[in-house]
Amino acid sequence: MFKLLTTGFWETVARLILRNKIAILITVILYTIFFSMQWKHMRFTYTEANLLPDEHEVNLTYNNFLDVFGEEGNLIVFGVKDSTLFSVEKLNAWNRLSEDFKSFEEVETVVSIKDLQKLVKNTKEEKFDLEPFIKDSITSIKQIETLQDELFKKYPFYDNFLFNKESKTIRTAIYLKKDIVNTSTRKDFVIETLKNKISEFEANTNLDVRISGMPYIRTLNSQNIVDEISLFIGAALAVTSLIFFLFFRSFRATFISLIVVCIGVMWTFGILGLLNYEITVLTALIPPLIIVIGIPNCIFLINKYQHEVKLHGNKVKSLQRVITKVGNATLMTNVTTASGFATFILTESQLLKEFGIVASLSILAIFILCLLIIPILYTFLPYPKPRHLEHLNKRWINGFVDWMERMVKHKKITIYVTALILLIASLLGINKIIISGSLIEDMPKNTEFFSDIRFFESEFNGIMPLEIMVDTKRKKGVMKLTTIKRMNQLEELIEEIPELSKPISVVSLVKYAKQAYTNGNPKYYQLPTSQENLFISSYVKKSSSDVDLLKNFVDSTGQYARITTFMKDIGTDKMERIEEDLQNKINKVFPKERYQVTMTGKALVFQKGTKYLVRNLVISLTLAIILISIFMAYMFRSIRMIVVSLIPNLLPLLVTAGLMGYLGVPIKPSTILVFSIAFGISVDDTIHFLAKYRQELQANHWKIRKSVYAALRETGVSMFYTSIVLFFGFSVFTISSFGGTVALGGLVSATLLFAMLSNLLLLPSLLLSLERSIANKEVLKEPSINIIPKDEDDIEDDIE
Repeated sequence: MFKLLTTGFWETVARLILRNKIAILITVILYTIFFSMQWKHMRFTYTEANLLPDEHEVNLTYNNFLDVFGEEGNLIVFGVKDSTLFSVEKLNAWNRLSEDFKSFEEVETVVSIKDLQKLVKNTKEEKFDLEPFIKDSITSIKQIETLQDELFKKYPFYDNFLFNKESKTIRTAIYLKKDIVNTSTRKDFVIETLKNKISEFEANTNLDVRISGMPYIRTLNSQNIVDEISLFIGAALAVTSLIFFLFFRSFRATFISLIVVCIGVMWTFGILGLLNYEITVLTALIPPLIIVIGIPNCIFLINKYQHEVKLHGNKVKSLQRVITKVGNATLMTNVTTASGFATFILTESQLLKEFGIVASLSILAIFILCLLIIPILYTFLPYPKPRHLEHLNKRWINGFVDWMERMVKHKKITIYVTALILLIASLLGINKIIISGSLIEDMPKNTEFFSDIRFFESEFNGIMPLEIMVDTKRKKGVMKLTTIKRMNQLEELIEEIPELSKPISVVSLVKYAKQAYTNGNPKYYQLPTSQENLFISSYVKKSSSDVDLLKNFVDSTGQYARITTFMKDIGTDKMERIEEDLQNKINKVFPKERYQVTMTGKALVFQKGTKYLVRNLVISLTLAIILISIFMAYMFRSIRMIVVSLIPNLLPLLVTAGLMGYLGVPIKPSTILVFSIAFGISVDDTIHFLAKYRQELQANHWKIRKSVYAALRETGVSMFYTSIVLFFGFSVFTISSFGGTVALGGLVSATLLFAMLSNLLLLPSLLLSLERSIANKEVLKEPSINIIPKDEDDIEDDIE
């Protein structure tokens, strides 16, 4: 009954489409205009991808830190490592450059060499005063020598903040206003103001200025994402249309396919705008992905149309058969592909949810567009010319099909042994897979800003902030000497860790105060004794508000303190070891009943998010397998068929995972998508093959071997066509400057190639080997969904 309803449904769909051509085309145009109007709501991300759920403990800790101390990622630094900087003219130019940035409304404060202050003891008034190292401008080399002597030898408080005393690298710190850090204003300032002024300075002084800091990195990285969207779309269109033309030798068919996928891309951008989602490194992949997935739909539909025209020459009947016979199969394959993406919706990561929603909706949209536009456009076009139908002879591919048939007939043992060897090798490779929680690993390695990151890493031990917040659980608890001593013990451990920079906190200020109290003697840059602390505290209390250096390190109530250090780009394993060492020290030094100490910061949040995504990968892939298994069970009504259909699709995933281990490609937010994407697409080949196999069984009176070989010959060509398109389509992503996108493209391409061979060699071999237990009438005679209808009488109505 369901079978009849299914056939009747597609006949009805065919009538509706072909009888209402103009109305449908107008509707498609109106929807396209509507989606185009939503583009204005598209937003490019101005923050790092938050991979964790909003209510996750790590996010709550980070947000609590922001509530107390405000946005931490508002620091931009620019620096120079050049001995010629220490000349009167160039050092004055450097100070003027730093001073100029203070006038911009986006800037909260600027700290340069000229802004550095000496904390000086005023014995007469028993207080501390601030005196600048540079009062006005530099007038002589002698002043520069004195300045270098003081900074590099006498005032360790400033070491590793604005200069590196070993390499003589100098830098300036710009703190942006916290309310513009995550807005488009930041982008305008970085690209139009900062870079232009520094470029002008470089031209005038012949100095190489390095720029870094999270706002700067995020801005240029986001700009690269934007630039690559058009690159991917153009490359995907070029590659897939070229392959399409080589297959069909028809400009007309190629042009129609391009129209369909271009409209699909427009709809995808419209969906992003309509849902008000940000364009991230993940959602930026969806438009070219739709092109790559949409072209195989066009291949199936146009190939069927040309086959039917060649068979009987009736255009209307051909188009009706395209919809009734290919429409159902294409729907099923698009649903399974969309299901692979839709599993991300069930994760708790907002980033993955948005990717899953937009991708699955876009895949279903491109199916609808293909089904509507292609048959309708062909009703207005003349019959295909004989040269357009030459590819249907498939002479050039017969050798490949013959090879597959010989392998399945005579080399089943070879196929099984090869599959077993691949499985064992893959399992060994999987053990080598590492997880990467690096914020910058996927960033373009050949860009200037990436080399600047490495520069500041080597000179100042990192640029990614790691924050430790100390809650003393009482007001003014931070300035208790016991608290300062405990913080100092923790800082001593931080200084021993080579991957972390010298920490900055109230501890350094207390040491600086003692040095000032002892008339600036650098050997007394240390914590005061209890008695000294009483005298120093009295000096601090009498000092003017200009000496309030505590505001960035202690909150207004004096209950919370922060220790800021900067981390190098390190792997997840190292990060976890560092975190464990710090936590052990915290547990020993800070009694839990008196202190609550938490670690946070952008780098830590991202690393935790990557670990969380790995767990979500397992969940989403499991959900995809379960969902598609249920779907297969509903189609074929057989547990045994589910097992047989899953084996050739899971093996390529394991092979890909093994390759990642051997090639050192880590699990990270970009490569984590490979498995669900590849599984959702590769299972389409299995559905096509099994559907055709079942049809051949019925046509050949349940002669199993004959049916397997017939299905192999019939579907092998179309599977080869679509796999080639998908392989080269996904290979487009390897031109990206983002390492993760390159890995995604290469791994999905490799997986789909393995999946094609697995479905054309391993699947038929399994069917032949297990023919007695699988291929019987009870299992396959009456399927729940008739994917490929039998040749029946066509609709008698004249569809014009």
